Amino acid sequence: MHYRTLGKTGIKVSPYCLGAMMFGAQGNPDPEDGIRMIHKALDAGINFIDTADFYSQGQSEEIVGRALKGRRDKVVLSTKAHLPMGEDPNMRGNSRRWLTQALDDSLSRLGTDHVDLYLMHRPDPDTDIEETLSVLSDLMRAGKIRAIGSSTFPACDIVEGQWVAERRGLQRMRVEQPPYSILNRGIEREVLPTCLKYGMGAMVWSPLAMGMLTGRYRKGQPMPDSARVKYFPEQMGDARRLDAVEQLIPVAEEAGLSLAHMAMAFVIAHPGVTSAIIGPRLMAHLDDALAGAGVVLDDAVLERIDAIVPPGSDVGRLVPDYDPPAVTDPSLRRRPAGARAAA
Repeated sequence: MHYRTLGKTGIKVSPYCLGAMMFGAQGNPDPEDGIRMIHKALDAGINFIDTADFYSQGQSEEIVGRALKGRRDKVVLSTKAHLPMGEDPNMRGNSRRWLTQALDDSLSRLGTDHVDLYLMHRPDPDTDIEETLSVLSDLMRAGKIRAIGSSTFPACDIVEGQWVAERRGLQRMRVEQPPYSILNRGIEREVLPTCLKYGMGAMVWSPLAMGMLTGRYRKGQPMPDSARVKYFPEQMGDARRLDAVEQLIPVAEEAGLSLAHMAMAFVIAHPGVTSAIIGPRLMAHLDDALAGAGVVLDDAVLERIDAIVPPGSDVGRLVPDYDPPAVTDPSLRRRPAGARAAA
């Protein structure tokens, strides 16, 4: 396994990061199976694990914590906070009040006194970024965090965070965790260049486009009986995405690769990407991901991919992505009726 430096942190991580989102009730409910997968990934040379408090409402962190007993010092451990952890409106977000509690809760579930990387799972428009960076800086000084970062932040929010940290003497975000796949290349326009500019590592999620780049979802064929089809039927049945998959399959076949192996190799080929998160639910998923770990795409294959999905473009929309208030709040994009009439 060849290791890469995570931005300017000096921390060395594997190009594949084991994502633990599917460990627990929302994915694989057997904790022993999750522990076996974690051990197998570590034995294969993966030293980077990513989880979050929100995943199965803490169960994922508990499984990771159990699996790392006796092996914690060899692992770069990342977790996240922001998404709701209860009905209380203050049990979410990026405020000092919540992050202080959320981190302690995560450390307890993980069975450790620190995490190597602590990420804000999404932006929080209700909380001043200075407030968030201030508490994260304090938690770093307390020894509970080694480095901080963001997940699915727009480039403008990343830049604002960097400027606030510099002007206020606070700790800088060192890592971004954005979505990235052959079908969703939008971050190539601003997010990845911004990360490179500020020396931030990028650990990308959904490199298989929520499973569409596994070859299981085909145009004109019945959809698999999966949770993704149940919860995201429009996306998984998006004709544009299915058309792109049909064009990508022969590219992979002619290169002697499975579609999934080509998709994983594509994302880690970008110079701005440090690691790609694999999120197995079953041991077979992990085995397949590990089998493709050594795949390197040549320029001819990358150029054929570019011709199907141009650089910087998205084919359809990735549902769990972040929508800023400017998009979700009609009052921020529509003048009052009276003002429109007067104009």
